[in-house]
Amino acid sequence: MARLFEERQAVRSSAITPGTIRGGVVGFEAMAANARKAVRAALGALLIAGAAVGAITLADDSGPERDATAPAATPSATSAPPPASPSAARSPQPHPVSLPALAADAPAGRDFRTGRVLSRTSEYARFHVTYESDGLTISGVMNVPSGPGPFPVLILNHGYIDPGVYVNGQGMRREQDYLARRGYVVVHIDYRNHAESDRDPNADLELRLGYVRDSINALDAMRSSDLPFADTGRAAMIGRSMGGSVTMSAAVTHPDLFDAYVLFAPTSSDAVDNFDKWTRGRSDRRSLAARIIAAYGSPESNPRFWDDVSPVTFVDRVAAPILIHHGTRDDTCSIEWSERTAAALEAAGKDVQLLRYDDGHAFGPAFPESMRRTVDFLDRHVKTG
Repeated sequence: MARLFEERQAVRSSAITPGTIRGGVVGFEAMAANARKAVRAALGALLIAGAAVGAITLADDSGPERDATAPAATPSATSAPPPASPSAARSPQPHPVSLPALAADAPAGRDFRTGRVLSRTSEYARFHVTYESDGLTISGVMNVPSGPGPFPVLILNHGYIDPGVYVNGQGMRREQDYLARRGYVVVHIDYRNHAESDRDPNADLELRLGYVRDSINALDAMRSSDLPFADTGRAAMIGRSMGGSVTMSAAVTHPDLFDAYVLFAPTSSDAVDNFDKWTRGRSDRRSLAARIIAAYGSPESNPRFWDDVSPVTFVDRVAAPILIHHGTRDDTCSIEWSERTAAALEAAGKDVQLLRYDDGHAFGPAFPESMRRTVDFLDRHVKTG
């Protein structure tokens, strides 16, 4: 697995041009300091055109996801990992806080438990669930369709909601209901530090890569547990807002786990965009930004670290089709982020479709159309694919 990360595609090379964007891979050491500027210029020439439908509403029935990546409680100084030297040469081993390190680790989910019944309709039953992820207990909810199974599985990754107010299963209630009614086992995970999940004091300092582990480990836990209603050999992952970046990170680190991915209004696949907007760019988060920079270096002083926590760096590893929904009036997560992600995937020869809507961040009247398209996509690639 580590060898697969010894090369990265030419889309991140400082020598890239739009005409050579499909030109292969370059070594880690060939990355120049101005790679990020070059890729943005190149991808700008490849932005995908699309049609528009829809309007705007709240993110879910419990309130909008107002800040896609705002941090939870700032970790203590004693919980920080050892600082990395921004000027140090790249080690043969990946930084422990990086997508290559995450890819090198086998999924570690187990003990998926179906708990109490939360509600029941004529079309599905809703259960409280827990499972083990890297030694932590993670809570969530699961909707199981009525009728004979087994049914294909969907793992849902929600967007940012303040962990201090977040409750079990919050964030994608509309999607949970819609997809269960169409014959999918829907597992909505809470992530570590949310609801009844165990606490991880390093989650924010480690740029929430633990959330990616939790999403990957959910399916792994289901596969190692006795769940006769779930066909875990047919599975997809869906993420909204911050959960979109969680989903993209899963797609590049463990590309063989899922048959398809769906992103709704995702945050950027370039970690610097997210850091600049929601951490370094806000006066009330200067303390967390300072801790992160002390640990890893800034994007300017240590670009290699930031490349290695950005899914866009590794789009050549994607092995399943990706569908992206984004509103043209999204003032939380810029549609340009999805355009750059889609362009990078397309340049790498991947199966990607970006659908644009005349909508804001959370989707409203456009929601039914986006979900109809999502189910069509999932039915092709997961249910019957």
